Amino acid sequence: MSEYTAIVKDAGDCWIGWIEEVPGVNCQEPTRDELLETLRVTLQEALEQNRADARDAAGETFEETRIAV
Repeated sequence: MSEYTAIVKDAGDCWIGWIEEVPGVNCQEPTRDELLETLRVTLQEALEQNRADARDAAGETFEETRIAV
C-alpha cells in the first residue's frame, strides 16, 4: 500500500481537496470524511487508468520494474 498526501480545505459550504502527488485528482464534498473517501476512490481509479494507459502505450512486449523514490 502506498501513501499519498491529501491537501484538504474547509471552503465554508463544502470541503475541497487534492492529492498532491497526482495531478487531476481533486474532489469536493459536503463533509471532510466524505471528501477523504472520495479522494481515495478517485486516486485509485486514476492510478488504475494510468497503469492501463501505460500498458496500452507499451504494446505487447515490455518489461516491468519497480522504482523507489
